[in-house]
Amino acid sequence: AFNTATVFIGPLTVYLGALLGARRVLLVGCVVFATISACLPFVHSYSLLIVLLAIAGVSSGTFYPLTIGFVLLNVPLRYLALTLGVYAACIEGALNFAPSLYGFYRDHWSWMWMFWTSALVTPVMAACVYYGMPASRAPAPTGPKPSFAGFLYFSAGIALLFAAIDHGQRLDWWRSGVFTALFASGLFLLACAIARRMRAPNPLVDLPYLRQWTTIALGVALFAFRFVLLATALLIPQSLAFRGLDAAQLGPAVLWTAVAEMFFGVFAAHLLNKGLDSRLLMALGFATIGTVCLVNAGFTREWAAENYFTTALPMAVGQSFAFVGLVSTFLLQSFFSGGLDSPFRVLTFSAFIHLVRIFGGQLSATLMSRFIAEQEKVHSYLLGLHVQAGDSITEHAVRLLSAGLAARSNGTAGAAGRAVGLVAGSVRLEAYTLTFIDAFQLIAWVCVATLLLLATLRRFPMNFRDLAVLDTGPRVAPTGEQS
Repeated sequence: AFNTATVFIGPLTVYLGALLGARRVLLVGCVVFATISACLPFVHSYSLLIVLLAIAGVSSGTFYPLTIGFVLLNVPLRYLALTLGVYAACIEGALNFAPSLYGFYRDHWSWMWMFWTSALVTPVMAACVYYGMPASRAPAPTGPKPSFAGFLYFSAGIALLFAAIDHGQRLDWWRSGVFTALFASGLFLLACAIARRMRAPNPLVDLPYLRQWTTIALGVALFAFRFVLLATALLIPQSLAFRGLDAAQLGPAVLWTAVAEMFFGVFAAHLLNKGLDSRLLMALGFATIGTVCLVNAGFTREWAAENYFTTALPMAVGQSFAFVGLVSTFLLQSFFSGGLDSPFRVLTFSAFIHLVRIFGGQLSATLMSRFIAEQEKVHSYLLGLHVQAGDSITEHAVRLLSAGLAARSNGTAGAAGRAVGLVAGSVRLEAYTLTFIDAFQLIAWVCVATLLLLATLRRFPMNFRDLAVLDTGPRVAPTGEQS
């Protein structure tokens, strides 16, 4: 409910930001989100919980598009790279720090702090918005009247498709009427949005501005980054969790990556200020992530959290460099493609990044979950071919285990049953081990494909060091073709 509501409000944020002003929308969103986060632990009704999570998702879904739009137009160019570095460190650090934090809350404080942490941090954000963002007047109505219906159709369609993908694996995809209904309804509403757009284009959305190869390629790269980010967000925790480790035990496997990212995100920004090409920084990041995943592909069933410590530092370097390089390239693209010529282009660009980030993240997680489920079946079947009843090696293993369990079992039959269960569990454990090896290798190949995509991007006329000279005048994007 929370993530679906976040996707729903993304496109509507363009409308709300243009109609009411970014500062006002952010302040209201902060108040609503903090209030609901503080109240969620006391909710005992499932229906009410879903409703409150949806409202919280709507309120927090305005944060990313509006803050990115403000950064594009207001942060001094000499500090822009540093802003991106701090942003990347906070986003990635929070993602990798979460398992350890939740494990600490559960073991030492209370699970309620999972919600109360947001309630305490959001007022700090509201204070930053209140004192850091100037109040803006609503633009005078000129030209065609903005259409709320078009935004609503598109937002609802995207949200329904997101919900369908989110629940597809659990509902068994097309075999479920709920999934089919969600998917068909989402496609229908998107068709309505397209028909509305063709009949009466909305002046607040500049879709032709997004039809540029660099923008499209960066959108694909953002999706790829969300996919490779699953190495620490999904694969490492699950590769330990399927052996029975809890959050407190598996958290340290990604905790050191989160700690290192707090430094390397800022260091990547420093490299940009020194004149490093953002495309090269992004390529270095993806290459490092791919290399680390190949190292982690040496995973065995005996691995614990400590086995991932050796790759924590290079993984932090890769994720920080890739993310800072990606976001900085997005910003350079907005500068040199005329993205700052109109505030509506800024909002359209920000909403596009937000949608790819949220929708791509969920699609990536769904694809990886599907991959893990299917590969586990394949490996279980292939391993099972060598563990058959009547096979001499299998029978010998069962007899040895039965002898060892006989003293603590209910007779010979009970010991034999437990022995067979242990053999089956061993096969399943090995199948998952091979599956996670395949998953790490898949991420490595995605990194290779992304590097080939980045090779098609053209060089920008200026880098972040050169952009500092533009601080003497008003923020106007240089236009013209890239060289």
